[in-house]
Amino acid sequence: MGILTEERVKINVFETAGENCCVAACDGQKVYDIITAALCENKKIELSFAEVNELTPAFLNSAIGQLYGCFPAEQIESNLLFTDISEEDEIILKRVIERVKTYFEHAYTCRKALKDVLGGEDA
Repeated sequence: MGILTEERVKINVFETAGENCCVAACDGQKVYDIITAALCENKKIELSFAEVNELTPAFLNSAIGQLYGCFPAEQIESNLLFTDISEEDEIILKRVIERVKTYFEHAYTCRKALKDVLGGEDA
């Protein structure tokens, strides 16, 4: 669970996922749920990767990537701090974030174009 310290929620990925190999999307969902609750309350979040030995894009897409479909990038990036992450895992994380931002940007553009062509509500 998250720990509140000075208006900052600290989430230990290892404790939340329940293992040091963070590879499954379902484990990433647990992390996502806690981050989402904190972001909805406009809190700062420290996401610690201490004791995590393996990290996959599937886990990160679930834990972090889907945030970009629900919150503005500015809100995520100003409230979410990553700590205790290895250089290799940080590269994977940055790649996941770049791809998901591009995906959601294009998804929004496509939905808008479809709405403009068809009229009415968002598709």
